[in-house]
Amino acid sequence: MAESLLFSSAESLLGKLASAALQEASLAFGVHRHLQHMKETMELIRGVLLDAEKKNPQSSALSEWLTQIKRVFSDAEDIVDDFECEALRKDVVNTYGSCSRKVHRFFSSSNPVVYRLRMAHHIQNINIRLAKLATQRSMFDLQVIHQDTRVVHVREMTHSHVNPSNVIGREHDKQEIIKLLLQDDHGQSLSVISIVGMGGLGKTTLSKLVFNDTTIHACFPLRMWVCASNDFELRNVLIKILNSAPNPTGENFNNFETEQLQIRLRNTLHGQKFLLALDDVWNEDPVRWDELKEIIDMGVEGSKILVTTRSQKVTTIMHTKSSNSYLLQCLSKEDSLSLFVKYAFEDGDEIKHPQLLKIGEGIVKKCGGLPLAVKTVGSSLFSRVDEKEWESVRDNEIWNLKQNEKDILPALKLSYDQLPSYLKPCFASFSLYPEDTYIFSSQVCLFWGVLGFLPTPKASESMIDVATQLLHELWSRSFLSDYEDFGGDCRFKLHDLVVDLAEYVAKGEFEIIQNHNPNLYKNAHHLVLMNNNLLDQALLPSSLRTISFPSGANNEDFLNTLVSRCKFLRVLILQYSKYTSLPRCIGMLKHLRFLSLAGNENLTELPDSICKLQNLQNLNLSWCIKLQKLPKGLANLISLHHLFITTIEPACPENEIASLTSLEELGFYQCDNFESLFKEILLATVKKLFLFHCKSLKTVSFHGIKNLEVLAISNCNKLDLSMGFSNQILNSRLKFLLLRGLPSLVTLPRWLQGSANSLQSLIIEQCMNLAELPDWLSTLNCLQRLEVTYCPKVLSLPDNMHHLTNLKEIVVTGSSELWKRYRPEVGQDWHKISHINLVWDDYQSENEKELTVKS
Repeated sequence: MAESLLFSSAESLLGKLASAALQEASLAFGVHRHLQHMKETMELIRGVLLDAEKKNPQSSALSEWLTQIKRVFSDAEDIVDDFECEALRKDVVNTYGSCSRKVHRFFSSSNPVVYRLRMAHHIQNINIRLAKLATQRSMFDLQVIHQDTRVVHVREMTHSHVNPSNVIGREHDKQEIIKLLLQDDHGQSLSVISIVGMGGLGKTTLSKLVFNDTTIHACFPLRMWVCASNDFELRNVLIKILNSAPNPTGENFNNFETEQLQIRLRNTLHGQKFLLALDDVWNEDPVRWDELKEIIDMGVEGSKILVTTRSQKVTTIMHTKSSNSYLLQCLSKEDSLSLFVKYAFEDGDEIKHPQLLKIGEGIVKKCGGLPLAVKTVGSSLFSRVDEKEWESVRDNEIWNLKQNEKDILPALKLSYDQLPSYLKPCFASFSLYPEDTYIFSSQVCLFWGVLGFLPTPKASESMIDVATQLLHELWSRSFLSDYEDFGGDCRFKLHDLVVDLAEYVAKGEFEIIQNHNPNLYKNAHHLVLMNNNLLDQALLPSSLRTISFPSGANNEDFLNTLVSRCKFLRVLILQYSKYTSLPRCIGMLKHLRFLSLAGNENLTELPDSICKLQNLQNLNLSWCIKLQKLPKGLANLISLHHLFITTIEPACPENEIASLTSLEELGFYQCDNFESLFKEILLATVKKLFLFHCKSLKTVSFHGIKNLEVLAISNCNKLDLSMGFSNQILNSRLKFLLLRGLPSLVTLPRWLQGSANSLQSLIIEQCMNLAELPDWLSTLNCLQRLEVTYCPKVLSLPDNMHHLTNLKEIVVTGSSELWKRYRPEVGQDWHKISHINLVWDDYQSENEKELTVKS
C-alpha cells in the first residue's frame, strides 16, 4: 500500500474493531481480550503514520517498516471480516435453517471449537507482529498525530459543460483555431489542424470551445468528437467515430469486423462536409494514420480534422498539403492569477484578503502558466484563510520535484497530499479507470463500498450518499472534470495527468498488469490483468482483494487456482470471458462482495454454491444469453444490493428476489421468456430498475415498488407503458427516466406527472412513433435535462417551456426540424427556451450517454 494510504487503512480497521457487532462476536468466541490488545497496539502505530506520510519516506528501512505494517494490517482486516462472515452465516441459518435442514446443511460451518482456537491463534500471531512493529517506530523519529485535521471545503456544484465564461485567457486562441478551420483549402478535400502543447495546458478545453461554437455548427453539418488517447488501432478508432456520428437505429458496432466498419463509416460520411475532432492523439505510426485517412477522405472539399496532442511528431505524420499546427502557449501571469482567484476564493472575497492574494501570486508563479495546475492548487485552498497554510503551499519542496515520474505535475501531487486520509484510497482507485472517458458514479461508489473505503454513514444517510459526497469533494479539488448530475446517477471524466497521478500514488496497491513481472504486484491488493497470456504466468498474491480478468479468458486451471488460493477476495470481475461454468467451490470465497459475469455468452450454468456468499453485494449476470437458470437459493444472499439478470428461464423467481431485503438496484437484460414482472410482490427497497431488450415482456406492475428513483426501459417492444395505472397520476420519487426504442410510445404516460417534484432527467431515444411532448411536461418543475434523440415525429416543444425554471439542458439529436426551430439565436421559437443554459445538437457515443449498468 502506498504510504499515504496506510492511515486510512488504520482508521477503517480501528472503526471495525470498535463496532458493536464485532464486540458481540468477539465475546461469543472468547477472543475479546485478544482483539482489544490488537486495537490498542494498532492505535499506537496509527499515531505515527501521518508523520510517516508527511516525510514521504526515502530510506529503505522506513519503507520496509511501512510495508510490514501494510501486511499485518491486511491480515488483521481478514480476521475481522471473517468474524463478520460468521455472523452473517448464522443470520441465514437462524432465518431459514429452522424450517429447512437442507439450508442448515448447505451453510454448515466447521466445528465452532476448532474455529475459535484457529482464530485465537491467528490473532495471537498478529499481536506479536504488531508489538514488534510498535517498538520499532521510535527508530524513525516520528511524531504522534492521532487525528487527520485536513478537510475539504466544498464549493457549490456548477454546470459541467465547457462554458466560455469559465475559461480564462483562451479567447484569442479560440478565434485563431476557428480561422484555421474556416480558411479556404484551395480544393483540398481533407486537412488537419493540430493544437499542440504539454499536458495540463487546456488543449481539450480549447478544442471543445471551438467544436461547440455556433460558427463551426453552421460550417460543418456533420461534427464528430473522438477521444483517441493511446489507442489508435484502426478498428477501435472506426468504432469510436461511428459511435460519435448520427446513429438513428442505435446500432451496436462493437461486433462489426473492420471491413464492415469502414463501409458503414464511408456511407455515413458520403457527400458530407465534416469536422472530426481527435482528442489526445499519441499515435506516431504513419501507417496507422494513412489507414484511417484513406477511409475518411471522401473527397468533399473543406472537411477538417481537429487534433489535440502533446507530440510534434504526431502533427508531422498527420500533415496534409493544407495542414496547420497551432502551438498553444502557457497562460500569461495576469490570466493565471485571474484563474487562480476564480478557484481559490468565493466571488469577491479576494478583496477581503489582500495578504492571501499576495501569497497566491507566488503560488501562481510556480504553476508555470498551466491551467490544470492553477485550478487544482487554487481549489485546494478554497475557503482557507490561514496565511500559514497558504505559505506552506507556496514554499513546499515538492515544487522542486523533477518531472521524470510520468510527468507528475507538482501542483497535482501537492493537492493530493493535502487530501484528507479518507479520500486518498478513493482517489488511488482511479488508477484502474481509463482517462478522458465518462465514468459513472454508480460504478465508482459500488467499488468503494465493497472495498470498505467509505466512512460510516450518518443517520438517514445511505452508502451512495456518502460516496457521492466524496466524489463532490474530489470535484471541488478539481480532480474530476465534466461532472454532471442526472438525478440518480452522475458522470465525470479524469484528465490523463490525474490518472497518471493516481497510478503514481497507488503503485504497489492498485496495478494494471500488461506483462509478466511478479515484482510489480507481489504486495498488490487490486489487479487488472490485460492479457490472456498472464493467466498462465501470473503468481497470485494470497492476500488479493480485487482481480479483473481480460476479455476472452478461458483458462480453467487459473480460475480454479484463484478460487482456492485467494480466499480473501472481495471483487471478482470475469466479464466477456469464454467460461461455460464456474468452479463449484466458488462458494468458499466467503469474503466476496462483488461478482460480475456480464457478457459471458458461453456461460450455461452457475453452481448453487454462489448462494453461500452472504457477503455478496453485487451480482451481475447481464447479457449471459445462454444461462439456463438462476442458481437456487438467491434469497440467501442477504447482503445483496445490486442484481442484474439475463436468463432463458420461462419466468422470474420473484419470491426469491422479494426476499432480498437489502436490494436497491435490479436489472433484467434480454430475458426473452419473461412476459410479466412483479404481479403480487413488494420491492420496498428497490430504487433503480432497468428493463433492456426483454422482447416478450408485456406487463410490469409498479404497485409494489414504492421508492423507485431511476427507471430505464429500452427495446421492450411489447411492454404496456401504462404500467397498470391507465390515466392515473402516481405520487412517485422518480429522478431519472430513460425511454428508448419503444415503437408503441405515442405520447408520454400520464403517471409520469406524479414525479413533478422529483424528476431531474428525461431521456427519450429512438421512439419513432412519439408524436408530441404533452403540455403537462411543464409541470415537471424539477426537470434539469431533457433529451429528444431520433424521434422524427416530434416537431415542437410545448409552448409553456418557460415554466421549467430549473431546466439547464435540452439535447436535440437526429431531428433537423426540431433543431432548426429552436436553434440558439436564430430559430423561430428560440425565445421560448432562451432561459435555458445550453441547447446543443451533439452526437455522443452510446457508452457516454447510457446511465445503466456497464456490461
